[in-house]
Amino acid sequence: MTAGPQASKSAGNPAGKPVPLLDVNRGNAPLRDEMLAAVAAVLDSGRFLHGPEVHQLEQSLATLCQVDHAIGCASGSDALLLALMALDIGPGDEVIVPSFTFFATA
Repeated sequence: MTAGPQASKSAGNPAGKPVPLLDVNRGNAPLRDEMLAAVAAVLDSGRFLHGPEVHQLEQSLATLCQVDHAIGCASGSDALLLALMALDIGPGDEVIVPSFTFFATA
């Protein structure tokens, strides 16, 4: 699935001109070979959970964010759930989110 030259028209675009979609392939292209090799190494190892690559990613993210710990998650929903659990937020607590958001936070 690529966005490439495809475009989207929406009500937020009164001129009706096409709005180019994000071309993720363009941003990934310089790292393509490195990313494919990294994915192949994980697949070949058979360690998809808690493997050395996950540990390395978490350490790199913690360093980048200048924090003591970082936790890799399978999805943004998992990350939000972990954050809520870490803050001991549960049923009956109020969580305020932006009105224009991803459906998982609505």
